[in-house]
Amino acid sequence: MSDSHDHGKHDHRHGVVDPSIAASTRGVWALKLSFAILSATAVLQFVVVVVSGSVALLADTIHNAADAATAIPLGIAFWLGRRRATRRFTYGLGRAEDFAGLVIVAIILGSMVVAVYESVDRLLHPRPVDALWAVAGASLVGFFGNEAVAIFRIRVGREIGSAALIADGHHARIDGWTSAAVLLGAVGIWLGYPLADPLVGLLICIAIVGVVWQSGRSIGVRMLDGVETSVVDEIAHAARHVPGVADVTDVRARWIGHGLHVEVNIAVPGTLSVAGGHEVAKEVRHQLFHHVPHLGGVLVHVDPLTESGEQHHRIGTHAHDELPAHSHDGPDDGRFDRRPASWNAKKSD
Repeated sequence: MSDSHDHGKHDHRHGVVDPSIAASTRGVWALKLSFAILSATAVLQFVVVVVSGSVALLADTIHNAADAATAIPLGIAFWLGRRRATRRFTYGLGRAEDFAGLVIVAIILGSMVVAVYESVDRLLHPRPVDALWAVAGASLVGFFGNEAVAIFRIRVGREIGSAALIADGHHARIDGWTSAAVLLGAVGIWLGYPLADPLVGLLICIAIVGVVWQSGRSIGVRMLDGVETSVVDEIAHAARHVPGVADVTDVRARWIGHGLHVEVNIAVPGTLSVAGGHEVAKEVRHQLFHHVPHLGGVLVHVDPLTESGEQHHRIGTHAHDELPAHSHDGPDDGRFDRRPASWNAKKSD
């Protein structure tokens, strides 16, 4: 359904251009720029690792290189997400972004394993660290490079609603602080504590564990079709205030990539015609596009007020065509009310 209309001096359209295409384009642009910055940072740090032999800087270099590599699966996912829906993939391929998020988490975890091994090996077999000034300089380069990438990825991720890109941004921010920690290792060696270098390397690995948990949890919630409860409340609030809507009985929402797909049941007076109910549903869809960020699709189901809610769509126990008695109650079987308590407030004027 495509809408074009005026609100005073403002004209806009909904549904003419798939917003996920523009969002994916912006996401790919963010990935290209951050990939270039992190790749240059990792190359510079690797040169200093070869010269100095610092295991803490090696751990940080591995982590930065892994962070740059995460742009590859995410870029592929954004490319797939731009493809149109087909008869086989009726929602498109936006879900590929969530799988890319899992690959990102696996890459981060792998970088941690390598860094732990190198740090423990250096604790067991100490070796001198040279060119401390170069190690300190490389750590500062790593900090500022990662912080710039973090700010950029998180900002764009929030603009387009990409959990994977936001997770990648938080990953870069932790990388920046771990790069700064390398400076502490260099200072420790300069003060006469040679084990400071591998100990800082292990501390970096502990920080990576936090990144893995935070990123994995965020991606996992989306893969299980979880959304923030505030989003559900906002959908209900926007739909309830449309003229002609007597009640909002059911709301379902899930992320597909960086697009939020919504299904909402509304109740209208039973005396309303089919055409009238359709007009109310169009306005509900319109208002949801205005009030809910990152909306990718909306399905509005219209019920008469006397039979509102999914419970009225269930088919009780019956028998036909020589089949045994059976019912079609749906997966939840009426065992819970999807409406938050806040929905019970009366519609305000």
